[in-house]
Amino acid sequence: MIDTVTLLAFVPAALALNLTPGADMMFCLGQGLRSGPRAAAAASAGISLGVMVHVALAGLGVGAAVAAMPWLFDAIRWAGVAYLLWLAWGALRNGAVPAETPQVPARRAFRSGLMVNLANPKVILFVLAFVPQFVDPAAGPVLAQFMILGTVLALGGFVINAAVGLFAGSAWRHLTGSPAAARWMGRISGGIFAALAVRLALIERA
Repeated sequence: MIDTVTLLAFVPAALALNLTPGADMMFCLGQGLRSGPRAAAAASAGISLGVMVHVALAGLGVGAAVAAMPWLFDAIRWAGVAYLLWLAWGALRNGAVPAETPQVPARRAFRSGLMVNLANPKVILFVLAFVPQFVDPAAGPVLAQFMILGTVLALGGFVINAAVGLFAGSAWRHLTGSPAAARWMGRISGGIFAALAVRLALIERA
């Protein structure tokens, strides 16, 4: 369905995009600092699932609707801002989870990663601009091609974002025994979430 030359061109392009520091990578970093390596990996998995949803929507043409309707773009964007601020408040209020207490469940981190990605309308516009360059309507069903390319993008993003989160999680393991360090890690992760909220609030459709 997708010829080898196209796929070989897409993989390095997708990898370069995944390696570029962005909101997803910073979110996994914040989750790792706040809740440890398992939560970071789960958040990365949630983000990758969100990417697949965006790819499916773009393949179905919903991305064009988001691009054409400013109110829909803004509604999704402000929902994302509110959710990130809520996460920031929780991190600042509670700090990092001390080593001797139960960690934030991986399923909650997964859900947070998914919600943050889905609530960023810029992702679907990016997918709509990037993925179609590698889609050939004459080669077969367009949606199937979108999903294959999206899988490559999502898997690469999962590996890279999880690695960043796991690195942060290793710091979490060493520092959560200290209440002062736990408070500072909570502040840092809360600051990351707040900065992502500001970034999302300031983006423009163009």
